[in-house]
Amino acid sequence: MSEDTARRGDGVAGVWERVRRFPAPVTYPVALALLACAEVLLRVGSLRENLALALLLGVCTTLPLTFVLGADRAVAVRAGASVAVTSAGVLALTPFRALTLAGVVTQLAAVYWLGRAGAPRLSGALVLPYVVLALVSQDDVATRVTAVLVATLASAAAATGITHHVRSAALAHSATERAFADTLLAHAARGERARIARELHDVVAHHISMIAVQAETARLTTAGLPSDGATRLLAIGDTARTALTEMRRLLGVLREDADAGVTRRPQPGLRQLMELIDESRDASGSCTRLIVSGPVAALDPGIEVTAFRIVQEALTNARRHAPGAAVDVELRYSEEDLVIRVRDNGPGPPSTASNSDTSQASHASDILQVPHVSHVPHDPHIPHVTDAGHGLLGMRERAATVRGTLRTGPAAGGGFLVEARLPVRAEALV
Repeated sequence: MSEDTARRGDGVAGVWERVRRFPAPVTYPVALALLACAEVLLRVGSLRENLALALLLGVCTTLPLTFVLGADRAVAVRAGASVAVTSAGVLALTPFRALTLAGVVTQLAAVYWLGRAGAPRLSGALVLPYVVLALVSQDDVATRVTAVLVATLASAAAATGITHHVRSAALAHSATERAFADTLLAHAARGERARIARELHDVVAHHISMIAVQAETARLTTAGLPSDGATRLLAIGDTARTALTEMRRLLGVLREDADAGVTRRPQPGLRQLMELIDESRDASGSCTRLIVSGPVAALDPGIEVTAFRIVQEALTNARRHAPGAAVDVELRYSEEDLVIRVRDNGPGPPSTASNSDTSQASHASDILQVPHVSHVPHDPHIPHVTDAGHGLLGMRERAATVRGTLRTGPAAGGGFLVEARLPVRAEALV
C-alpha cells in the first residue's frame, strides 16, 4: 500500500471516527434529512414542480427530532411545539405527495416521544392535522389512502407513547408505595427490637449481673465456707457471667439492627480509639488527650470491644456532665492487665455524701475483684440508660463480662474519674 493510499485510508477512517463520536440527537436527524433529500431527488420526475419546497420540508421536518431524542420533558415540550408548527406548515403548503418518508418517520417519532415524555396534548396536536386531512381529503385515491395511513400511524404512535408514560408512572407509583410500606414495616420492626433490647437490658441483664456479684461476694466473704460450697458459688458466678456475655451479644445484635438499619460494621477496637478521641474533641470543642504507656499488647477481641465501649461511654459522660472540660484518656499496659483511666477536669459530682458512699462501695468492690452494681438512681452524675454504654452501670457490667473491675468517683484534684482494669490475656477469662 502506497503512502498516499495509507494517508487517504487514514483520512477516511478519521472522518468516520469523528462521525461516530457525534451523539444520536445529531446523527439520526442528519441521516434522515439526507434520506429525505435523496428520496426527493429520486422522485424528481413526479415532484418537479415542488422540488425546492419538498427539499426544504424534508429537512425542516427532520430537524425537530434533534431536540426530541436527547431531551428531558421541558426540552421535549419545546421541541413538540416546533414540530407542531412545522407540521402545520407542511400540511398547509403542500399535498401529501410532497412529503418524504423521512419526514413522516420524524413526525411519528416526535409524536411518540412527546406522548412518552408526558405531553399528551402536544402529541395529540401533532396527530390532529393528519386526521383532519384524512377526513376532508378530496384528491385521488392514492392521496386519500396515504392520508388515512399516516393519520392511523400517527394516532397509534401517540397512543403508544401515552400508554408507555401512563404505565411507567403507575409502576413508579407502585414502587413508591411498596418502598413506603417496607420502610414503615422496617421502622416498626426496629422499634420493637429496640423495646425488647431495653427490656432485656433493664431487667434480665441487671439481675444476671446481680447473681454474679452476690455469688462472688458470698464466696469471698462467707467465713468457714466449705470448699465444695465455694466451688459451687464459683460455678454460679461463672455461669452468670457466661449468660451475661451471651446476653450482651444478643443486645448488641438487637441494638445494631434497631440503630443501624441496613448497615453493619465490624466490632470496634482500640485501633479506632484515635478516631473516637477526634470525634469527642470535635463534638465538645475541648482538649481531649490520649496517653499510652507500657508495652502495647494484643488483646482478645472481646476485651478490645469492652475497652473501646468503656472509653466511649466515659467520654460521653464527660461531654454531658462536664461540657468544655479537658479530658485525659490513659491506657496503661502491663503483663497482666490493661488499666484504662478517663478523667475530666470538670467540677466533679455535685454532692459529697452520696458520692463518698458510692466511692467507698466502689473501692470495696474493687478489693473483692467484683463489679459494683448499685447506684443512686437520681444522682445527677449517673446518667440513665444510653445507647452507647448505658451509663456507669453499663460500664461495670461490661467490665464484669471479661473478669475486669471498674471504679468511678471524684478524682484527686477535681473532676471525675473512670478507671477500668481489664485482663490482657484471654486465658484469664477461663
